[in-house]
Amino acid sequence: MKSYYFIIIFLFISGINYCQTNEVESENLISSTDSLSTIPRINLDSIHFAPSNKMLDEEIYWTIIDRSLKETTNKEDQEIFLITALEQLSPEEIVGFRLRTDKLMFDSYTSDLWCANYIISNGAADDGFDYFRCWLISRGKEAYYQAQQNPDSLVNLIENEPKVYDFEGFWYVAMNAFKNATNQEIYAYLDYENFKTTDENYPILEFNWNVNEPKTMEKVCPVLFKKFREK
Repeated sequence: MKSYYFIIIFLFISGINYCQTNEVESENLISSTDSLSTIPRINLDSIHFAPSNKMLDEEIYWTIIDRSLKETTNKEDQEIFLITALEQLSPEEIVGFRLRTDKLMFDSYTSDLWCANYIISNGAADDGFDYFRCWLISRGKEAYYQAQQNPDSLVNLIENEPKVYDFEGFWYVAMNAFKNATNQEIYAYLDYENFKTTDENYPILEFNWNVNEPKTMEKVCPVLFKKFREK
């Protein structure tokens, strides 16, 4: 009888210990899970950097673009790759990437490239020309500068069938990466007061071609004209 009594007491005490142990482990698990959702993001309030007008080094910029071309086969994947790559940079460098893009967009705002875009896209609105130049930049350094010197070099990049060659998403990769990394908007950190090569300061172009006079377009881009307009 005494043995039976001690067994009951033993089981009762064990049950209490088991419940207490489980309660502690549950509390630890909840605490651990909560910590995963409260991992601090980059806090710009603690970084304290003023709006910047410093561009990312151009060679670093083109290296990132080249890597994106090697690792992807379409615009959608390239956009994702670029955002992910930029998230690994410091906030200042992400700002610098956007400013470098602004500069390249500014430098490629030319009458000849607009003509090339119009020919291969069979006409394009103003924003179409912007996204066309985004696409051109996304093709890499060599393609970009060759097109600057000779728009007909674009014939080496385009497919046989005419379509609109643009890359709207490229324009937003720095903005999205900055938002993902810092939970802040990039525009608050772009010093456009002291960085003048932006779309607000594009020059007034003097067009040397006219859509109503096809021969003037052919004179600017004879190779592209023959490929896309003489059909």
